[in-house]
Amino acid sequence: MAGRVNSSRSRRQTEGKVKSTRNWRTVGAVALVGAAFLFAGCNSNPPLTADQAQALIQAKYDQSPAVGAAITLNDLGMRQGATAKYWDRSKIYPNKYWADFTLTADGKKLVTLTGGGDVIQWRPENPEDKSYSLIVTTVATDHLKARDVKDPQDDGTGAKTAIFNEAVSLNGVPAPLAEIAHNPGNKLSTKKTATFVVDGGNWKLQSIN
Repeated sequence: MAGRVNSSRSRRQTEGKVKSTRNWRTVGAVALVGAAFLFAGCNSNPPLTADQAQALIQAKYDQSPAVGAAITLNDLGMRQGATAKYWDRSKIYPNKYWADFTLTADGKKLVTLTGGGDVIQWRPENPEDKSYSLIVTTVATDHLKARDVKDPQDDGTGAKTAIFNEAVSLNGVPAPLAEIAHNPGNKLSTKKTATFVVDGGNWKLQSIN
């Protein structure tokens, strides 16, 4: 009799342990599923490729006003412009290295001067001053260009950033002036960082810095 009681009690204890183990397994499985859904929710943003990022940046630039390209004129550029008949020397000063250059009819169609007017006032510090320069702006305008866009990277906040080059356009600029624009001292592109965020399930450009 005592043996049957002990055996029954043992079976009940074993069944209780099995049920407890099953319950814990069920809880664990539910927890894992919940974690999986949570992880999926945190990573549900659509992909953003470099080509897509470039398209978003360029769309922003295309919506902005077109701009002229700023060209730095150094001694070489001044000589190239004179050869191209964009300006002529109209006055030379007693020190022999200061001079005024007046834009020709063709030059006025191509560039504007920072201070306005049509006279370039060339004022180096001495005859050997090769670092002196001034800036003119092309009359031809175009939208900035997004080039060399790198693969977007997560920034840890759900946004993505992409490094790229913001470049001025020389479309509509004749070859001699474009050559001047490529002389040392000119900067036709600037490294920028674009930030993108998800809005309504799609990536949008937030800022350019």
